[in-house]
Amino acid sequence: MAVVRSARGLRPHPLRPVEPRTGVGPVAVLGAGHGGLALAGYLAARGVPVRLWNRSPTPLAAVEAQGGILLEVPEEDGPVRVRPRQVSCDLGEVVRGAEVILVAVPASAHPELARRLASHLRDGQAVLLLPGRTGGALEFAQELDAAGCTARVLVGEAQTFPFASRTLGPGVAAILGVKRTVPAAALPARRTPELIALFRPLLPMLEPAPSVLHTSLENMGAVLHPAITLLNAGRIEAGPGFRFYAEGVTSGVARAVAAVDGERLAVARAFGVPVRSLLEWLQDAYGGAPSGPLGQEPASGPAEAWGPEGEAAAIQAALTRNPAYTDLFAPRSLDHRYLWEDVPTGLVPFAALGEAAGVETPVISGLVHLAGSLHGRDYAAQGRTLARMGLSGLGPDEILTFVMEGSVAGCATA
Repeated sequence: MAVVRSARGLRPHPLRPVEPRTGVGPVAVLGAGHGGLALAGYLAARGVPVRLWNRSPTPLAAVEAQGGILLEVPEEDGPVRVRPRQVSCDLGEVVRGAEVILVAVPASAHPELARRLASHLRDGQAVLLLPGRTGGALEFAQELDAAGCTARVLVGEAQTFPFASRTLGPGVAAILGVKRTVPAAALPARRTPELIALFRPLLPMLEPAPSVLHTSLENMGAVLHPAITLLNAGRIEAGPGFRFYAEGVTSGVARAVAAVDGERLAVARAFGVPVRSLLEWLQDAYGGAPSGPLGQEPASGPAEAWGPEGEAAAIQAALTRNPAYTDLFAPRSLDHRYLWEDVPTGLVPFAALGEAAGVETPVISGLVHLAGSLHGRDYAAQGRTLARMGLSGLGPDEILTFVMEGSVAGCATA
């Protein structure tokens, strides 16, 4: 039995074959980047008939030329070759007849992909965003509707991507760590059991979340990536590279991350949505004993009691010591998805939901404007606003009703 490469301190993850209940039909994986290529390889190694789509042909050309995806596995002298059933740039061909569709493109590409998918979807298909970031399923459903999609399609989102993975070269993927649990929810939430039943045989780490507000407000990429990137901007531009978490999360950066996390948690409380703190999520996703501040033994009490730096020191310790993050290097430029994806699809909807609930988010909003100034873009206007998520004019109670039941005040979803 093959075992996926794991980062230091993490248990190897067995590639167990899928146990078909009535047979496994074709599964569409959309996107062949850092996530999608590893995902397609992971599923193909488990015997799933994978169809892999990418908008541009370049990543697929290497897969075709070498007869499959090269997936790094520690038991072998080199990468293991796993063959998707099909690789194609023809979106309609890839999704035709696929009961389940896994979306692994950057969240900033969700609107365009939804518009392109609209005419190809058919009744009974299910789409899972891996991940949705914040408001992903809401925006995706809005775009499908605006593009004239009439098919009865189940749309859901995962809170995070199932792996820490990287593309090492053309057609070569490595899975650095596999998350133990990944919450997922459908829009509306009453259909989440159906979503989990469809996708968990493929991704056994999926667990039902109460709603897409829960998965959206646990977007940890938005908590981590923009703050660390922006506060290391000079270091990134000056070079040479450095380890993003192990070296980039200083005590000051950790305080900023803690502030972002605190504002996110305040927004969640205003909606009555019980979400995990960053520290709780790290423990659930990657395991291991809770860490105290750097230079001290692990603590057992609440984060606030872990020394003078409190929660920020605990966050610094947890991030710099996480084996899955040890060898992840910083971006080589500020033109990176940690800003152009995580700001408009993470921080902007955090602030928008805060506005709807009457919660101020000054640190989050400040990071949005700082990123916009560096990129020359108005992320606050161009990102996932309430309007783009289909939530304009709705208060917290109405938003909750919409994500749970699928309709409120004339708005409706499948």
